[in-house]
Amino acid sequence: MWLRPEEVLLKNALRLWVTQKSSGYFVLQRRRGHGDGGGRFTGRLVGALDAVLDSNARVAPFRILLQVPGSPVYSAIACGELLNGSEVYWAIAAGATLEEINQHWEWLEQNLLHTLSVFDNKEDIVSFVKGKVKALIAEETRSKVAEQEEDPEKFREALVKFEARFNFPEAEKLITYYSCCCWKGKVPRQGWLYLSINHLCFYSFFLGKELKLLVPWVDVQKLERTSNVFMTDIIRITTSSKERDFSMFLNIDEAFRIMEQLADVTLRRLLDNEIFELDPGLQDPTQITKRDLEARAQSEFFRAFFRLPGKEKLHEVADCSLWTPFSRCHTAGRMYTSDSYICFASKESGCCNVLIPLRENSLVFHSTCVFSDCESQDLGMVASQSEDKSEGEKESSPLLNAEALRSVFHQSGAEGSDFRMSREQIKERLWNDHFAEYGRTVCMFRTEKIRKLVAMGIPESLRGKLWLLFSDAVTDLASHPGYYGNLVEASMGKCCMATEEIERDLHRSLPEHPAFQNETGIAALRRVLTAYAHRNPKIGYCQSMNILTSVLLLYAKEEEAFWLLVAVCERMLPDYFNHRVIGAQVDQSVFEELIKERLPELAEHMKDLSTLASISLSWFLTLFLSIMPLESAVNVVDCFFFDGIKAIFQLGLAILEANAAELCNSKDDGHALMILSRFFDHIQNEESPLPPIGNHHAFFSDDQEPCPVTEIADLIRDSYEKFGDHSVEQIEHMRYKHRIRVLQSHEDTTKQNVLRVVIPDVSILPEDLEELYDLFKREHLMSCYWQGMRPVILRHDPSRPYAEQYRIDSQQFTNLYKLVSPWTCGEHTQILAERTFRLLDENMDHLIEFKGFASCLDVMYNGEMNEKINLLYRLHIPPALTENERHSQSPLKNPLLSTSRPLVFGKTNGDTIDYQKQLKQMLKDLAKEKDTKTEKAMPKMSQREFIQFCKTLYSMFHEDPEENSLYQAIATVTTLLLQIGEVGQRSSSLGSGSDEFTEDVQSEASDQDTVFTDTVKTTHKETQSLPVTEGNWIISFEQILASLLTEQSLVNFFEKPLELKPKLENAKQNQYCLKTNGMSDQSLAEHMKLNTQ
Repeated sequence: MWLRPEEVLLKNALRLWVTQKSSGYFVLQRRRGHGDGGGRFTGRLVGALDAVLDSNARVAPFRILLQVPGSPVYSAIACGELLNGSEVYWAIAAGATLEEINQHWEWLEQNLLHTLSVFDNKEDIVSFVKGKVKALIAEETRSKVAEQEEDPEKFREALVKFEARFNFPEAEKLITYYSCCCWKGKVPRQGWLYLSINHLCFYSFFLGKELKLLVPWVDVQKLERTSNVFMTDIIRITTSSKERDFSMFLNIDEAFRIMEQLADVTLRRLLDNEIFELDPGLQDPTQITKRDLEARAQSEFFRAFFRLPGKEKLHEVADCSLWTPFSRCHTAGRMYTSDSYICFASKESGCCNVLIPLRENSLVFHSTCVFSDCESQDLGMVASQSEDKSEGEKESSPLLNAEALRSVFHQSGAEGSDFRMSREQIKERLWNDHFAEYGRTVCMFRTEKIRKLVAMGIPESLRGKLWLLFSDAVTDLASHPGYYGNLVEASMGKCCMATEEIERDLHRSLPEHPAFQNETGIAALRRVLTAYAHRNPKIGYCQSMNILTSVLLLYAKEEEAFWLLVAVCERMLPDYFNHRVIGAQVDQSVFEELIKERLPELAEHMKDLSTLASISLSWFLTLFLSIMPLESAVNVVDCFFFDGIKAIFQLGLAILEANAAELCNSKDDGHALMILSRFFDHIQNEESPLPPIGNHHAFFSDDQEPCPVTEIADLIRDSYEKFGDHSVEQIEHMRYKHRIRVLQSHEDTTKQNVLRVVIPDVSILPEDLEELYDLFKREHLMSCYWQGMRPVILRHDPSRPYAEQYRIDSQQFTNLYKLVSPWTCGEHTQILAERTFRLLDENMDHLIEFKGFASCLDVMYNGEMNEKINLLYRLHIPPALTENERHSQSPLKNPLLSTSRPLVFGKTNGDTIDYQKQLKQMLKDLAKEKDTKTEKAMPKMSQREFIQFCKTLYSMFHEDPEENSLYQAIATVTTLLLQIGEVGQRSSSLGSGSDEFTEDVQSEASDQDTVFTDTVKTTHKETQSLPVTEGNWIISFEQILASLLTEQSLVNFFEKPLELKPKLENAKQNQYCLKTNGMSDQSLAEHMKLNTQ
């Protein structure tokens, strides 16, 4: 790496540096503790200091200095000594390896050394060299990565070291690096932690010992800050096999935040295909930088806090103050700006928040405050605009409901109705007073006062309108006139899987409510769900959407209900309504952590909180609508639209706390389920003007035991008072952590299901098969890391069947074949691997699954000799095999050629082997078998294919302990088979039958007696030079197998036991080597042994 020239004082420097080369103007030096001198104590001490010390003490092991001739100490420097005095030199290059620094040295010799002699002035020489080096630096910077960092020079140096130490391809982009300690047992190893887009890497060189760790982000199962016996604050990274602890960061908060974001982004990009397609920021990982990660985290918090669309990207955050008329003062806080919104959040949590859609508001900016004239707009203005658009839409779509179903199917309670109506009127007056003071549009001041009003329950007459405002669905409604009507027209009448599921669930959506006992309500529900499935086919329709939508239709017009559904599915509950409901599972995991934190006694009693998690899943998916009576559940929905998912978390905790005593005394999971079911059935809303509606979705409960009635308003108030202190930022942080666990849990499920299918069909040990699956998966993922998505490679799709989620192409298969196959044939291995891939690729889609790969390896390692020869035979005939041919019964399964009667012949009493009789009997047997065989045989092999088959066998025997005997045996068998092929060729030309063919073989064998008796001495070259022509020369699998069985050394070779485990261990160490710069097989052993987790 070229360095910006900087002065170096060489006084006493040679105690730390050793001169390797010198010329008239340049000196190449090696740091003590690196290279040959690393074994001495002084070298080890210097190396340890380089690893431990930070900042300016960080030194590359090699450097080149510029020095001008004529210096009094020049000659001494060249000799490795230092005279009295000192002189300033200029460091112009540094290198992490000797090869790298030698390249720079050669460039200087070829391009500068002879040019410098023309200068007379030393200062001119220095200026000229400095200018050249700076130009090289500008040219060397291929990307803008280093320039984007706060300290480009140090980042460039770290980048060079990262590339040299881990030898990744260029596509593996370094994000940032930190000095820290990695704990190995009780011993800390000081070194450097490199965080790249796909890996966490650690390097340490301490007292002559080098340590390299490499952990792919996709293998991380847990990332947490914790403590151990020695350190109070460490970062622990857990994979399936190991835990690694890192500590002594200068800024551990930043390091952990970046690690958390990288793990989250990588896992979502590689393991969660649904999110990958929705998030453009994940499409090109090479564009990710440290700044991008920080900006991404801020944008995600911004969207979560204000519950904005996923496309909103935060542009600027500024400290400011907002004039709040209700308090007649400026409120300190922060202003957030994006493409479509300006938002304000007070520094004091909950004091004042404002959401301003830019489409509707004109803004006046001041140096210390931001003020919107949105107060002049009232709810009626926005509503009237929507109504005008609805009127226009009604003309084109007369079928759409223009009113909320609640007003059409109005219900009123008989008992205590006057009291309840008076309570409603009081609430309405309170809200109207609030609107007058705080505003009544989406831009209203959102304060603690409005939260208390929401907790009391929104009046029936205002509920739908306030849901629109709190969720900002009103902005979408006003921005897309006619959109919903067009969707309805486009989607109605179309049949797909989503519409079939919708039809099944229509009559199960609030069947107890009269609005959905009527075709009007059912038709509206059908239109909204079908339109949304048409709008977002990635989600389509998911169960529980029908329950939520039916409640939305009760309180909002049909088009408004549609946009409320959009807001819930795409903003407020992202990842909830999709194939794997990842978002809901993540929040279940967060909920478990909150139970442990806030209800420790309950968590201790119920050791396995998965039962509570499974029970509470419907709480999150349906917002308690399927659990509580409807008149109580709508109050929960009120809080949800105002506070988001936080309201569901805190209400869930309040419910568990209210039942904690009984749950701690519960005998089993069923008893706990009954306790909660009975509690939900006895929640009521005394202030609701609606009559109680039976809840058909609630759990079955036994009402024989008396149960106290719980008022929903009291329950919600308790949830805010006791558990309302969790911020959105804390919840988002917990979601980061638990998303990793949930995605890895899905990966484990996929793995177990694939292994369960494969294990019965192979003889490979389950633990070896599990490691083989990990190698197979990693090979697929490495192509995603560095090779982009070639057209044939399909990204991991969790919606596919388990066995098809990971598939590899020809190049990936070849890499794995070289690592784990026992049939290594030197340079011929590549060809054999490609043939094996074509054989396994039966559907010709250029991809194979794990099952096919494992089955092939199982034959190579555990198959009988006939199975191995069968596989080798098929590798040397055209790969266009039908399904029947692939699974046809092996000819060795019949009694004629079974392995229980091996065709092994030896010499008896010194007599020579009677090959003529053997050949005659063998061909008669094969002819009989051909007549009796009912199944289609494998295609016969041509002479060209047979020669390739023999070449493969010869290459397989190379470096075998019995190499010589194997070569002699295969030479004998090759000669015999060539004779059989020649006889068959002549018989075919004469059109003779099987009996004539056998007799011809006998006469031919008599004439060629010397050939059969002396074949043991035949060499490979003699075999290849036999005078045979292709023509109709063919040979069958049965003939090849029978001939091979006549040689005991060949039988021993193919039947000797083979161990897969050593190959797997070696593959885990060297799998990355084949991906880095096209490394050859010979260099695998010399490559660094990375500790891949």
